[in-house]
Amino acid sequence: MSFVRTMATLVVGYAAARGMDAFQKTGGGAGLARTMQSTASQAGIASQVGALLERMQVPGGASGLERTLGWMGARARGAGDSAVMGVAGLMSALWAATWAGSGDARDLSAAMGSGTPPGATLERQARLMIRAMVQAALADGQIDAAERARLFDLLGDQSEEERAYVEAEMARPVDIDALAAETGSYQRTAVYAASVLMVDVTDPAGIAYLDRLSAALHLGIAARTRIHQAMRLPQVLG
Repeated sequence: MSFVRTMATLVVGYAAARGMDAFQKTGGGAGLARTMQSTASQAGIASQVGALLERMQVPGGASGLERTLGWMGARARGAGDSAVMGVAGLMSALWAATWAGSGDARDLSAAMGSGTPPGATLERQARLMIRAMVQAALADGQIDAAERARLFDLLGDQSEEERAYVEAEMARPVDIDALAAETGSYQRTAVYAASVLMVDVTDPAGIAYLDRLSAALHLGIAARTRIHQAMRLPQVLG
């Protein structure tokens, strides 16, 4: 296994743990859901999302989604629509960060679904993304016991090292300054997009978290706006 795969599985686990209605309020699902409003019940998500990624100009599009879903562990694949939406949300976040100038995000996106084991640099990048995602998911103050159990059930195909890393990150207090201190200038847009992925963009507390994070990262309004545009999310207010 790898931390790149763990990164993708974490998003799927979060989508499944929170439930589709809740996930479609986060940056990982909200932009996709908004763009699929033509189907009132959003039935048949799996048949729609690949074409949607193509329209969003996400590199790889439908084929990348299919390849990544096949590359993930059996438990994550078994999450159904949560797996589709989780992976698509991650793909859109990585594309948004790439569009805003992140080479790291581009490399992580290319590694997802690849048969080539990621190197040490990519693994370090994936660990930072996991840290950013977990911090954002915890920003509302908690992930309850049932959600945590469901998330770790879907992480069951990961190695002991990878699972232990996620457990340790879940036990950390939310500390925006510490996360920013661990983020290089070339990683800022990737860390911000990973955080948008997991935050409820309809909740003022989630928006406030992103505001504080962008300030700590010294990330300008232009880069934030590009990320939100690419993810089909409401624009950042100046």
